[in-house]
Amino acid sequence: MKKITIILAAAGIIVLNPAVSHAALGDDTLQQTNENKDVQKLQKKLDEKGYFTYSKTTDYYGPYTKSAVQRFQDDKGIAVDGIAGKETFKALGITGQSDSSIMEVAKKYEGTPYVWGGETPEGFDCSGYLQYIFSEAENVHLDRTVDEIYKDGKQAEEPAVGDIVFFNLEGDGPSHAGVYIGPGSFMHASSSKGVTSAELDSSYWSQHYIGAKSY
Repeated sequence: MKKITIILAAAGIIVLNPAVSHAALGDDTLQQTNENKDVQKLQKKLDEKGYFTYSKTTDYYGPYTKSAVQRFQDDKGIAVDGIAGKETFKALGITGQSDSSIMEVAKKYEGTPYVWGGETPEGFDCSGYLQYIFSEAENVHLDRTVDEIYKDGKQAEEPAVGDIVFFNLEGDGPSHAGVYIGPGSFMHASSSKGVTSAELDSSYWSQHYIGAKSY
């Protein structure tokens, strides 16, 4: 066996473990001097939004990429450091595997009945549903009421997957909320339908929408 290993090494043959997988774009922070395919994906996304203006995309995170990220961050009110981290990816609408998990957990409880004060899969109210799925998917603890949840988190200019979207249904502040699953859809515990999905731009929800926050 030792002789075989030496022969393979001498021939330049590298055996890779097939179980090793690459993280999704958005899971790993990207910054200057990084060189991989995710950098090119980032450049393409910035190009779509008019920020990456170099003649072609590459897999190298150099000064052009850093400058493009900085301009995007500045326009979106994000700390301008030229580093593509979670907040920058969210603003770009890029969903990593970690954000996909909240979608999967949110959808898992579709059809669960609405119960006032409910906070288990036996029955949810809107904030109980959010508290439960964020704890399961992200190990993030949310406060128990919509008003308290709204006070936390960071304001998002546009909702990204995994953000919480808020609504003023009673005219006196945030009173209902759901988790954004994109594109244009959110999951919530409806008092009439139980846990279900809805469209953010529908005539009903759009008139009550008051914003999104990241957690």
